[in-house]
Amino acid sequence: MTCSLRSIHVVAAVITDARGRILLNRRTGNSDMAGLWEFPGGKREAGETSEQALARELHEELGIQAEIGDWMMEVPQRYPDKRLRLEVRKVERWSGTARGREGQAITWVAPDKLARYSMPPADLPVVAAMRQADRYLVTPEPVAGAEAWLEQLATAVAGGVRRVHLRTPLAAERAALARMAVARLGRSTELLLNRDIALARELGVGVHLGSEQLQQVQQRPLPASVPVAASCHDLAQLQAAQRLGCDFAVLGPVRPTASHPGAPALGWEAFEQLREQVSLPIYAIGGLAAADIATARGHGAQGVAAIRALWPAAG
Repeated sequence: MTCSLRSIHVVAAVITDARGRILLNRRTGNSDMAGLWEFPGGKREAGETSEQALARELHEELGIQAEIGDWMMEVPQRYPDKRLRLEVRKVERWSGTARGREGQAITWVAPDKLARYSMPPADLPVVAAMRQADRYLVTPEPVAGAEAWLEQLATAVAGGVRRVHLRTPLAAERAALARMAVARLGRSTELLLNRDIALARELGVGVHLGSEQLQQVQQRPLPASVPVAASCHDLAQLQAAQRLGCDFAVLGPVRPTASHPGAPALGWEAFEQLREQVSLPIYAIGGLAAADIATARGHGAQGVAAIRALWPAAG
C-alpha cells in the first residue's frame, strides 16, 4: 500500500540591496537539508495570500518590513517525504536591518556568484531563471541560402535571443554554417551545436545532445565553462542529462507541433510531473512562443524553446 506525499506551498523572496546583491539564508542544523543556502521565505498558511505569507515570513526570519512585488516563477519539486511547490516573488521595497532572527546565517551575494552556493533542488531552477535566457532559439533549415539564414539569425539576436541551438542536417553544411555563425556573432550569444561534440570542441561553443546520445556519452563532453544541453522526452532521459552534468534540458513536445506531426503531446500537467523529479533548468518545447514564457515558468520551466515562433521572417 502506498501513501501520497504531503504537499507544501512555500513562498520565497528575491531581495536585493543597493548594490544589487541578493540575500540568501542558510538552513540551520535542525532543519531538512541543513547547511544549504536558499532564498528566504516559508510556508503559506491556511487563509493567507502569497503576499501575506511572504511578508510575515520575512519579518519573522529577517526582521524586515517588505513590500512584495512581481511574481517570478513556481518550481514543483518532489522530495522523499513531500511534494513542494516553490513560488518565487520579487521584493519591491523593504526597510529595516536584515539579520538572522532564527539563528540562521545570511549573506548578500552578487548575482553572478549565486551558482557557487550549494542550494536545495527547488532553488536551482530559480537561479538559472534569474541568470540565463528565457527563450532558446532552435534554428530552422537554411532554405534560402546561408547568407539569408545568417541575416535572420543576426536579426533574432538583435531582437533579444541570447541562446541558440544551431541545428542543420548535413555535416559539411553544419560545419560551414557553424563557423559563419561564430564569426558573425562572436561571443555575444551562447551557441550550442547540434550533436557534434568534436566540432563544438574545435569551435569553442556548446553542444546540444540528442536524446539518443544520453545513453552513449559517459561523461560531460565539454568543460564546465562551455554549455551542454540535451533534448529529453521522459524521466529516464532527464535523469541521464542531470547525471552527465548538463547545464539545461529541453523537454517536450508540450503541445502538438508542426515539426513533429503525430508525436503525442505531454501537456503541462505531465511536464510538471517530470520537472519535479530533477533539479535541471528545463525549457518547454512544442507549439510554444515567447508569449508562453510566463505560463511555462508557472509550471517550473526556464522558459520556452522554439523554431518558427522565435525565428524572424525573411526580409
